[in-house]
Amino acid sequence: MMNLFFRGICLSIPFFGFGQQFKAVQIPKPDSATYSYAQVEPSIAINPLKPKEMIAGTVMDDYYYSTNGGKKWKAQTLRSKYGVNGDPVMHIDQKGRYYYFHLASPKTFGHHLDRIVCQSTNTITGDFNEESFTTPVGEKVQDKHWVAEHPLNGELYLTWTQFDAYHSENPEDSSQIMFAKSTDQGQSWSTPKRISKRGGDCLDDDNTVEGAVPAVGPDGTIYVAWTGPNGLVFTKSTDGGETWLEKEIDVAQQVEGWTLSIPGIYRANGLPILRCNPVNGELYLNWADQRNGTEDTDIWISKSTDGGETWSAPIKVNQDESKRHQFFTWLSIDPISGYLYVVYYDRRATKGNATDVYLSVSKDGAQSFTDYKISSSSFTPDDKVFFGDYTNIAVYDGIIRPIWSRMDNNEISLWVALMKQKELDKINK
Repeated sequence: MMNLFFRGICLSIPFFGFGQQFKAVQIPKPDSATYSYAQVEPSIAINPLKPKEMIAGTVMDDYYYSTNGGKKWKAQTLRSKYGVNGDPVMHIDQKGRYYYFHLASPKTFGHHLDRIVCQSTNTITGDFNEESFTTPVGEKVQDKHWVAEHPLNGELYLTWTQFDAYHSENPEDSSQIMFAKSTDQGQSWSTPKRISKRGGDCLDDDNTVEGAVPAVGPDGTIYVAWTGPNGLVFTKSTDGGETWLEKEIDVAQQVEGWTLSIPGIYRANGLPILRCNPVNGELYLNWADQRNGTEDTDIWISKSTDGGETWSAPIKVNQDESKRHQFFTWLSIDPISGYLYVVYYDRRATKGNATDVYLSVSKDGAQSFTDYKISSSSFTPDDKVFFGDYTNIAVYDGIIRPIWSRMDNNEISLWVALMKQKELDKINK
């Protein structure tokens, strides 16, 4: 069993959005998390069987859980003999099992970042099992993984980027999108296979293929989208990942590329998030780009109603004309109502690098969005401090839990808003 360290302290303050008070909870940092960039790149999940149970993770190896809907959290440090080296991805399956996916940093078992590690448990308190992992491929680097679950048979599908040699300028080295699946609740994984027909370079920049996020349709079709030198692209499999499209479908160009320059942010990206609406099978691809100018980053979404064969023109999510930056977006769809929820950082109402957090909601399949400011106060980040690559959000049956990091005096903290759709409905009456 893994060794865990924890404490259980939480703070709360009210949030205000359009006159409505939203509550926010600051999630405590584990005592052992002494590095300056702890509590960035959050991932959060709600237990569909017990919606008051929630889990979250942050860089590098932090694990959090709540059993009362997010009002109070306990913080722990995850341990693994293969190392826990960031990119936490939290998942709770249909049977209520808890998963923590992360990058590896093995000291004696291989090369740095050579595998994606999966740890799981039936106990929310974090008694994680001995880990499983995707098969290493020599010293190739594995990065930016995400997971999705088959709604009928519970299979887990994992996608990520593989680098032949990270940051290599050699044109013979390339990046590819990889896929593996588990049919036994993460105890073992299939041999990773390449699913991208067109690769990219290894520079971890605009011409690298990256941001592969899987989604699964009501019939079990696996969908994956990512970005790279060919813009936003999409593929799918109708046979459990055995075969994929012979050629990726182009969704949209990511104007100015997926690497973004945001003042005050250490590094920034517009990597895409793919989701399938379980209510009607519609697909949504969410991202950020600078098609309106390098000083005007916006949040976008494109929709497909035919299984990804065709896609709508990009739809602007943030409903402002401030020509300011919106960035680090994440999309979730309520599996009960089918409503769309997009969380992101926003500077529409601030000056300089001061930053707020907003939530945009669509109840009509991305035909329209309503924006809510969910941060109680602005914060000003410092580009000398690593601030991660994304926010996150989990939604289930009207329970809305956006999660984000903020920076005050170069100190990073982690926050989750406690929101319900019925509260938003009252605002809009």
